[in-house]
Amino acid sequence: MDLADFGATQLIGMIANGEITSLELVEACIVRIDAKEGEIGAWAHLDHDFARKQAEACDSLHAGGEPCGPLHGIPVGIKDIFDTDDFPTENGTVLAAGRRPMKDCTVVSILKSAGAVIMGKTVTTELAMYSPGKTRNPHDAKRTPGGSSSGSAAAVAAGMVPLAIGSQTNGSVIRPASFCGVV
Repeated sequence: MDLADFGATQLIGMIANGEITSLELVEACIVRIDAKEGEIGAWAHLDHDFARKQAEACDSLHAGGEPCGPLHGIPVGIKDIFDTDDFPTENGTVLAAGRRPMKDCTVVSILKSAGAVIMGKTVTTELAMYSPGKTRNPHDAKRTPGGSSSGSAAAVAAGMVPLAIGSQTNGSVIRPASFCGVV
């Protein structure tokens, strides 16, 4: 059973029922990322050790009988336009290279409160509006995944994460989701 092939809804139930741990799921995602990232290029920033630490914290809560959020232990990719205090937010441009926000934006705060494991930042087109980035379509590397939420759609389609955050401006989510088959 390859956990990276399951959808978020199934995985939420599997973690809640104790069939799998968050750490097992994160490890499956890391294996898939390591196998596919060179060809697809979905990620702007990754930190496997940080993801593991978050997963271990989720598993400790679950083992201790603590109440868990609706996304407890689920790995999530965050489009590189959303501020995170754990990763740079560079908006797909060298103009913001190395920019380190001091706090999470609202959507990331909500995801963390819901128990999500933040795997990293996914590639966006430059400033979420210009030329496509390095990301390739996981179904055909000669094709684009669309934009601007290209890395988020490609990461989900490739099974790197079961869930990713994008933004919708002029087709920025629906185009990549459609091109990558994750609608």
